[in-house]
Amino acid sequence: MAWIYLLVASLMEMVWATALKQSEGFTRLWPTVIGLAVALLSVAILTLSLRELPIGTAYAVFTGLGALGVALVGIIALNESTSPSRLICLALILIGVVGLQLGEN
Repeated sequence: MAWIYLLVASLMEMVWATALKQSEGFTRLWPTVIGLAVALLSVAILTLSLRELPIGTAYAVFTGLGALGVALVGIIALNESTSPSRLICLALILIGVVGLQLGEN
């Protein structure tokens, strides 16, 4: 169950980071409210995963998946760069996350 909590928290990190981008520096109310509320909920769910997982593993996976997801949102929805070096680095993040999960079993 801890890994499910961690996945949900990571998905929520993608939501809040994207919402904060849309808030334009906290100048737009609803993206700001959504971003801050989902960030708080994301961290709360992360703490549920910490009941069973080591903090180093859980936080690395949380931030890694969140960063990977936000980068993919940027590529797909915001027309950000898809340079080969960027895609390789994102793949390395994914490999690291999978390695950490496999190392816990």
